[in-house]
Amino acid sequence: MLKRSRRRVASRALVGRVARAAADHKAEDLVILDMRKSNGFTDFFMICTGRSDRHVIAIADAIEEEMTKHKERLLSEEGYRLGRWVVLDYGDVVAHIFYPAEREHYRLEKLWHDAPRMKIRGVTS
Repeated sequence: MLKRSRRRVASRALVGRVARAAADHKAEDLVILDMRKSNGFTDFFMICTGRSDRHVIAIADAIEEEMTKHKERLLSEEGYRLGRWVVLDYGDVVAHIFYPAEREHYRLEKLWHDAPRMKIRGVTS
């Protein structure tokens, strides 16, 4: 039980770091979905939008830099080359950084509409 509790606290701290790094780089419409009861593959989705392909990549770079600083291991990444939808998988947290048209097309918040939204003071509304 203690191990599970520590993991839950660790994943909440991790999504906080990811979200703050994105917010510090002017990510827009930042949403955190609590996926713990919805699936078995991750605890949280952090979803945000960048204004351009370069902005999407800059947000992803900022997240990676912050996670590297805290010795968090990136398990996989997708989408850097085009900068339309970058996915960074840290195990307990998966970050989705979208170009606006891609976010509208895939509508992850609608797909996972039953997942509760998590708020982080100063980052999400």
